[in-house]
Amino acid sequence: MKKIVTAGEIVVEIMATEIGQTFLEPGRWAGPYPSGAPAIFISQAARLGQPCGMISSVGADDFGKLNLDRLRADGVDVSAIAVHADAVTGTAFVRYAADGSRAFIFNIPQSACGRIAIDAAAEALLAGADHFHVMGSSLFSDRVVEVVRAGIAAVKARGGTVSFDPNVRKEILGASGMRAALDAILEQTDLFLPSGPEIFLFAQAEDEAGAVAELLSRGISAVVVKKGAAGAAFHSRRESVEMPGFVVEEVDPTGAGDCFGAAFVTHWLRGLAPAEALRLANAAGALAVTRKGPMEGASSTAQIAAFLASAEIRKEAHA
Repeated sequence: MKKIVTAGEIVVEIMATEIGQTFLEPGRWAGPYPSGAPAIFISQAARLGQPCGMISSVGADDFGKLNLDRLRADGVDVSAIAVHADAVTGTAFVRYAADGSRAFIFNIPQSACGRIAIDAAAEALLAGADHFHVMGSSLFSDRVVEVVRAGIAAVKARGGTVSFDPNVRKEILGASGMRAALDAILEQTDLFLPSGPEIFLFAQAEDEAGAVAELLSRGISAVVVKKGAAGAAFHSRRESVEMPGFVVEEVDPTGAGDCFGAAFVTHWLRGLAPAEALRLANAAGALAVTRKGPMEGASSTAQIAAFLASAEIRKEAHA
């Protein structure tokens, strides 16, 4: 099977326990949970049995150990995750609003994540990679942008492919150079995985169909639009497929899009038909929201199969 490599932030996540809780007063918090969008993605890919690894950095602290232990247990190659004795592992605090939105406070650029680099271990990992996955959240500094672009170049030189989930949080969208980095990476993308309105950050069209057509005309092979509970849609020059989501009781939405993306990319690389890859990815995303914690809902192939055996399709997606 093809080996997937990603690069980017590893953090612990501390999560508000009550809807409407703020950062302005004491409250109850849950965690620490292993987290970081590319870490969640690669954890889910590994749980599906896909060879995969990650380029990152953590501190020589308990938060770093927590993440490394989880990634190793899931089957991720952690040989290119550097451990720094004089830096701390990144953190993310998240709170939830009544309308379902979330707000974050990150400590990423100033943490060990800010030292991510292409060292000998990263070069060795990339030498065996067939696919590189990019998370927009990881483009938080010029240094990490260069790491991501080097990873893309290494994989493309070997005839490999690139997927890109913009995953753009408002907290980092205004960062210096972010827009240019997003556009440069899009030019190297084979599979693009925006969430809903994110697609309009990269196209001039005012409707989804027009935006998809515009992106495909730029050389992207396929666009997968994630629509949360409503499901997802796949578009290429040859076909378009929509797949409804599944009915589940949501406990925590964190990581659902990352798990969806990992499941879709994994099955796309295995050559599954888009409709089946969407169905499996929707199942992974649905399972992800049923557990508290970013990686806690990542699922195995057997767990996805068991879920699909009795899953209820969200009918309003067809309305």
